[in-house]
Amino acid sequence: MSSWKWSPGVSAAPSRRTVLTSGGLAVGAALLPAHALEAEAEEAATLDHDALADAALSTARKLGADYADIRIIRQREESIYTREERVQWVGRSQTFGFGVRVLVAGAWGFSASNTVTEKEVRKVVAAAVEIAAANARYIRARVQFLPARGVTDTWKSAFETDPFDISMDEKISRLLAINKVAMGVKGVSFVNSSMTWVNEQRYLATTDGTRIEQYLIRGLPAFEVTAVDRQKGDFQSRASLSGPRASGFEYMDDHDWLEEAEQAGEQAVAKLSARPVDPGAYDLVIDPSNLWLTIHESVGHSTELDRALWWEADYAGTSFLTPKDTGELRFGSDIVNFIADRTQPGALATVGYDDEGIPGQSWHLVKDGIFVDWQTTRDLAPLIGRDTSYGCLSSESWEFVSFPRMPNVSLQPGPDDIGQDELVADVKNGILIVGNGSWSIDQQRYNFQFGGQLFYEIRDGKLGAMLRDVAYQSRTTDFWRSCDGIGGQASYALHGAFNDGKGEPTQVSTVSHGCPVSRFRGVTVLNSAA
Repeated sequence: MSSWKWSPGVSAAPSRRTVLTSGGLAVGAALLPAHALEAEAEEAATLDHDALADAALSTARKLGADYADIRIIRQREESIYTREERVQWVGRSQTFGFGVRVLVAGAWGFSASNTVTEKEVRKVVAAAVEIAAANARYIRARVQFLPARGVTDTWKSAFETDPFDISMDEKISRLLAINKVAMGVKGVSFVNSSMTWVNEQRYLATTDGTRIEQYLIRGLPAFEVTAVDRQKGDFQSRASLSGPRASGFEYMDDHDWLEEAEQAGEQAVAKLSARPVDPGAYDLVIDPSNLWLTIHESVGHSTELDRALWWEADYAGTSFLTPKDTGELRFGSDIVNFIADRTQPGALATVGYDDEGIPGQSWHLVKDGIFVDWQTTRDLAPLIGRDTSYGCLSSESWEFVSFPRMPNVSLQPGPDDIGQDELVADVKNGILIVGNGSWSIDQQRYNFQFGGQLFYEIRDGKLGAMLRDVAYQSRTTDFWRSCDGIGGQASYALHGAFNDGKGEPTQVSTVSHGCPVSRFRGVTVLNSAA
């Protein structure tokens, strides 16, 4: 059922150089081993990417490829984990290599290496061509591949401060400060905090004439606070609500992590005495910190065209949608509009160009409640009669073949300046839900159940006592058709995940989902502890 894969800060793959330290570290530990990684980074920076691309593409043409591309990618990752007053774990990793994809006789071939030399490039291209030729003997239909205009460009994601320029002391002190504030709340028993930063530099060259360099920064600061009632044998937690961003270290200043840590402590303690929910039908007012995950699972995955065509079923299954539903199916109520977007600043799936050289763009998936479009690539678009791609091809890193991946998918805010209070005011018997929790959805992205972190009863238009053990259950189209209230721009927030898994072998990608606070009528609520 799951479309998620845990993505650790350090890979054990032999292609990745890793530095690990653990246990009770003092502030500033684990810095010296990073010199080895920096030496490799300097060596990578001196390579002539264009010369390597020339070798790859000319060899591919000579060996009969109709199309070829080469991606040269360097990724750096750093993760820090703390608990209460201690540093538990610090990990640094770096990976550098290239992957070559070729189209021969209507079939794809791919090969990759972490030995980045011209000799190795030519060898890898030959292997990719051999694989494609072998595939061509068994495919039932030749790949239809759209032409594209060659592009020469450089692009950088929206960030101010590269987190790899910030000292380890500073990063650790920020996390320990979060822990100290949370532990200062009476009744809090445990707290852990972490931050993960990724620096990714991608070079793409294709036989279309494309040469593109991209520089991306992503960050995931997080914490979780736990309160324990030892007499009752009960514990409750509240995790941070602000998700990962395509942002630099300025994210640590843009959000008040200390204030949220204190609030999380108070709410974790309050959850110990919260009343269990009575099952039934309720009107729900759902905060963006919860609704983003429902969007990801029910909208993001269901509108992946490769799943609808049964080209892909790993990790998240297929889709209840079919091409004949395009422009016909009522997906949600008239006020529901979903945009797929690879241009939104701060969003994790935002890029200048995808792995086929198609520029980032935005488009409607659902417009005025009607399902209208798909996520496409240069070989998927022709299958539904389209002559352009929306640029949804990407890979986790150089060693993986690029394949269709989800863009940022977001529910658009309403035109009126309304927020949570206005939506609550028109509810007689309902629940406010904040923060994402456990979830389950079927293999066609249709029947689902979602939990959360914080729940408050709504009676006669006013927020009441805290509840616990709430899970809401519905079908995708029933749920979005029941939406009768959407907040304005001021209530819109961007959330997302570092760990969206797909494919076999599994690749992990990052993706964001934005939405305003929203209201849904008559949704089935279960007691998740019953």
